[in-house]
Amino acid sequence: MNALVLQSDFGLDDGAVSAMRGVALGVRSDLQIHDVTHNIPPYQIWEGSYRLAQVVDFWPKGTVFVSVVDPGVGSDRLSVVAKLKTGHYVVTPNNGTLTHLHLFHGVEELRQIDEEKNRREGSAHSYTFHGRDIYAYTGARLAAGVITWEEVGPKIPQEKMVLLEVDKPQIADGTVKGNIDTHDVRYGSLWTSIPRTLFAELNIKYGDYVRMTIRYQGQVAHSARMVYEPSFAHVEIGESLVYVNSLDRIAVAINRGSYAKAFSLGAGKAWHVEFRKDS
Repeated sequence: MNALVLQSDFGLDDGAVSAMRGVALGVRSDLQIHDVTHNIPPYQIWEGSYRLAQVVDFWPKGTVFVSVVDPGVGSDRLSVVAKLKTGHYVVTPNNGTLTHLHLFHGVEELRQIDEEKNRREGSAHSYTFHGRDIYAYTGARLAAGVITWEEVGPKIPQEKMVLLEVDKPQIADGTVKGNIDTHDVRYGSLWTSIPRTLFAELNIKYGDYVRMTIRYQGQVAHSARMVYEPSFAHVEIGESLVYVNSLDRIAVAINRGSYAKAFSLGAGKAWHVEFRKDS
């Protein structure tokens, strides 16, 4: 039996998450159920996609993730389960949630959920809570070994997998460019799409200064000069720095402050960032 890990934009103010857990335990009462988060901002598929990619690789192979950020519930969007190249499974609407998982880890195979067989009994006329009636139920059955991977439903070509548009980080003329993928939610750091290995091609060493420019929808929203250091403790309180985050990507922070709030910066595809060495 494998663990079941839940993620949603439901929050914890009502019984939605509890209902999902109850359905899963109804499949098998000793099933291990855990959470990524239920505080994905409402309808923000990009954020849900990134948070899954942030944690999947730290869970044992065979773990089944259920992610429900589903503004299109009740539409013709497909319900799918992805088998990742890492050996994990993800149950989710086919609406872009698999984007960063595919980018970071790779999707090996995709199956459409057979909703005739893998749906909570008595829910056939309910169209607004697939997270409970289909995804938690199917995820629990797969994690508990009640169904095999093949019994999820028919295999579908990866070309049918909906992916959000993502800009590939690039380097040219002494400048590395990427996106602000997300924020470190609690502390306000900016997490970029730029891998440490690509940034290293600028030959910037700890203690060197970097010029950062952020553009939103093509217009300069912020520019600053700061030091590149391994951790927050290497700068004074209130001072900014560039560093490598826990996903081995370049990030920006204020020691004991929120960079995002300080300069009213967002995240996502419309937010572009670039770095170059500064004297």
